[in-house]
Amino acid sequence: MLLTPQAKSFLKEAGETTRFVSRFFKQWFKPRYELAEFLRQCYIIGYKSLPLIGLTALILGLVLTMQLRPSMVEYGVEFQLPAIVGIAIIREIGPVISALIFAGKIGSSIGAELGSMKVTEQIDAMEVSGTNPFKYLVVTRVLAATFMLPVLAMLGDAISLYGAYLGVNVRGSTSLQLFWTQVINNLSFTDVLPAFIKCFFFGFATGVIGCYKGYNSNKGTEGVGRSANSAVVVASVMIFIIDLLAVQITDVLGLN
Repeated sequence: MLLTPQAKSFLKEAGETTRFVSRFFKQWFKPRYELAEFLRQCYIIGYKSLPLIGLTALILGLVLTMQLRPSMVEYGVEFQLPAIVGIAIIREIGPVISALIFAGKIGSSIGAELGSMKVTEQIDAMEVSGTNPFKYLVVTRVLAATFMLPVLAMLGDAISLYGAYLGVNVRGSTSLQLFWTQVINNLSFTDVLPAFIKCFFFGFATGVIGCYKGYNSNKGTEGVGRSANSAVVVASVMIFIIDLLAVQITDVLGLN
């Protein structure tokens, strides 16, 4: 059976990405370890992304609560609003929205940065000077993205729950202690753990795709723009695919 050009291009891209990931794992465990660059990337990727994710999470919690209130009042279960919003944010909405914001900001940033270095031959210059550019540029960024996104997602969940608390009090009066008690009492370990674990995969996918697109950029400045745009689109799609797989796995394991 003959493959269409689109199918051939997809399979080629998938094969090259797999080889890129394989190279990442080989380089990860090989000295020398770029600890200083890794910590710098954690600061850039993690700390500098917190304001955007925090603002988005706050608005998300506020809007979600205000949208759910009329329906819950109609069915006479308004008292369950903190519990419902808490479960929705912790299990699904918080991690996925944080990951998408992260992919938009960090995926495009990494793709553009490495793409610019590629087209200006800075990566080639690093190889000539004896530096391992893959180790220095790719491994550190992928690891930073992998470990920082779960932290950002947890902080985003907390901020989003505070936004939900504000939303509950827009047309009612609930103390902060009562709100948190209702949220925590209705959460279980199986609600928190899968959501936390899948954030590592979200971060890894974002880091790998951003680095791959930037590291293999070509065609000058036009290629840099394409790399940044493609990194965001592909990373966002991968987040949804990983989330779908995570839901199926947790369902099979009986964690839902």
